[in-house]
Amino acid sequence: MSKILTIDIGAGTMDILYYDTESGLHYKSVVKSPVASIAAEIEQTEGKLVVVGCEMGGGAVSGILKERAGEAGVVMSESAAATIHHSLERVHSLGIHIVPDSEAEEMSRDSDYTRVVVGDIEPDRIQRIVEGFGIPFNFDIVGICAQDHGVAPAGVSHLDYRHNNFKALLDKNPYPHTLLYKDSEVPENMNRLRSITGSAAMLPAGEIYVMDSGMAAILGASMDPRVQQKSNVLVMDIATSHTVGAALQDGELAGFFEYHTHDITRERLEELLHGLADGKLEHKQILSEGGHGAYVRKAFGFDNAGAIVATGPKRKLIAKTRLPILPGAPLGDNMMTGTVGLLEAIRRRKGMQAIAY
Repeated sequence: MSKILTIDIGAGTMDILYYDTESGLHYKSVVKSPVASIAAEIEQTEGKLVVVGCEMGGGAVSGILKERAGEAGVVMSESAAATIHHSLERVHSLGIHIVPDSEAEEMSRDSDYTRVVVGDIEPDRIQRIVEGFGIPFNFDIVGICAQDHGVAPAGVSHLDYRHNNFKALLDKNPYPHTLLYKDSEVPENMNRLRSITGSAAMLPAGEIYVMDSGMAAILGASMDPRVQQKSNVLVMDIATSHTVGAALQDGELAGFFEYHTHDITRERLEELLHGLADGKLEHKQILSEGGHGAYVRKAFGFDNAGAIVATGPKRKLIAKTRLPILPGAPLGDNMMTGTVGLLEAIRRRKGMQAIAY
């Protein structure tokens, strides 16, 4: 198993890493995210839309479709409508007409409509990027990460649902790579990841794996060579949309927290790092102040942290901190945090030799 392609699908960027385990050669690229790319495509259209495809990260795509629904007709297939919300009734209440997938495909041939395909995987675009590396578009393994809250049952918040799913898995096996799934293993309730595996089947790969992007970022940040040999490590990935922070002890996940990046300040982030390391964060408290949640298994104490690492495109948020924070760069690149986490999770899953990051 030598030729591995990993893709981190974020709100702002899509980060791509190709790694050959036999030669150690690697190539990488950071490009506009699918949600930003498709939203820009929609902005260039006029008149009525028919939207087909599958569930993807909403963000800018959801925003522009809601806006367009008030200006012109928007029709979405049932599969694509999950991009906006898992409740089709709620999507319909926004003025969007929902039809079965087959009917949407038939309508897309009507010249009165502009056809838009939504989905986190754009095979043709990925092929162009990879072939730009000067390598064949063919892989032994493809790994993809994205954030998926899961489809929560009625009466349960999606944040609590995500937290409870993580807790159940990490209580048994407290390592970030626990959240790596082979395409045939993705739980039924993880709609977005399941949609990704379906779309990724069009990529020329022997095996497909998917992973939560938060866990991939935690693992990737911990692969920075300056901290790999440290026992107690605090890591954070300050991304375009979400910020995640974690405490790791000898590679084992002691705890983590999640926030929307635009809802957090440098001062609060510093407090969260202290609270996480000291074992004082509580899930409900984090939710009450607008965060996404927290999970704490054990505490090693902030004063015992051997290193603090920050990655992510928005890490300028902590530029004026007085904490001894290292600018993380696994494989020499701040933007490869998620893709490196995927690569390392796959390496562990397959029992491959250690990689020098």
